[in-house]
Parts: sequence; structure tokens; C-alpha cells
Amino acid sequence: MDILLKGIGLGLFLSIAVGPIVFAILKVSMKLGHKAGYAFIAGVSLSDVLLVLMGNLAAELVRSALRYDDWIAAGGALILIGMGAYSLVFGKDPTDDHTNDLNLTFRRRDLLRFSLQGFFMNLINPGPIFFWLTTCTAFAFLPLRERTLLFAACLITVLATDIAKVFFASRIRRLLTPRTLHKIHQLSALILIGFGLAIFIGLLYNYWQL
Repeated sequence: MDILLKGIGLGLFLSIAVGPIVFAILKVSMKLGHKAGYAFIAGVSLSDVLLVLMGNLAAELVRSALRYDDWIAAGGALILIGMGAYSLVFGKDPTDDHTNDLNLTFRRRDLLRFSLQGFFMNLINPGPIFFWLTTCTAFAFLPLRERTLLFAACLITVLATDIAKVFFASRIRRLLTPRTLHKIHQLSALILIGFGLAIFIGLLYNYWQL
């Protein structure tokens, strides 16, 4: 029971942590509806599972990778800034399309595209990477059965809270105007840029503290 509670606690911590993934889930769900939102979080969840498997199968490699956390963080920051800048400048404005109807129909390849977006966005985000890698390393001493229970509880908790985000976001969307959607589009892009810049500032601060 203690292991399950720890797993649920870790999952809740990751779920309520304010990061670009949270805003991306809300943006996709509000703009395109629950089907796109569920496809997006399926990709996010799959990438989480991949990170957990990699961390638990190679705990020693995880410890080695953490020695280069500055380089990993810098690379992730650049990608986040690039994604945010591209979305801000070239991204399709929500007021230019006709996605006001939540009963949109998508082809399978459209849903796959949303899943891949969630998958890769989560993989290049330094937050989940360091969370899973450091957590896998911290609990590497546990027996396999207990680690399996802990991370299964954690992953299920994260997925459940992501589903809740999509569920409520798709219903809140009915109350949103095109102007508000336009602002959300801009805000999500600025948040990505802000997270990237914050990572760089933190790296520079740590560098000058040495």
C-alpha cells in the first residue's frame, strides 16, 4: 500500500506541475475537441511509459546521463523556444478556421498526428525527462515488483488526470469566443518560449555560481 501511495503521489505531483504540456493539452482540447485531446494525451502517456522503461532498464545509464543535464536542458530549451516561436509567427490562428463544432470528424491519420505531437513534445520537454530519469534512479534500489507497482500507479494517475483535463477543457470551450481562442493560441506559444528562456537563465545562473 505504501508503494501505491508513493506512486499516486508522484503522479499527482507531475500532473499539477505547471508546464507547457498542460497548456498544450488544454489548447488542443479547446480548439479541436475531445477526440484530438485524447489522441494527444495518448502520445504523451506513451512517451512517459517509454521514459520509465528506459530509466528502469538502465539505471546506471540514467545516472551517467544526469552528468550531462546542462547539455540536455540546453537542447530542450532551444527546441521549446523554436516551437513557441514557430507557433507564434507561423501557427494557424484559431480565428481563421472553422473548428467551433466539437463534433469534428478526424481520419485515423489525423488522430495519429495528434498522438505523435504529444509524444514528441513530451520527449523534448526537459521537465518530464528529468522527472522520470531522476525518479527511476532514486528508486533503483527497490525490487522489480515494487518498482513495477510504483511506476504503474504513477503512470495511471498521470493518465487519469490528463483525461480529466481534456474532459473539462472540451466543455469549457463552448463558452469561449474566437478572440479568447486567439489569445490562448498566443499564450501557449509564449509559455513555450518562456519555459525555454527560464531554463537558459537557470543554466547561466548555475554557471556563474560555480
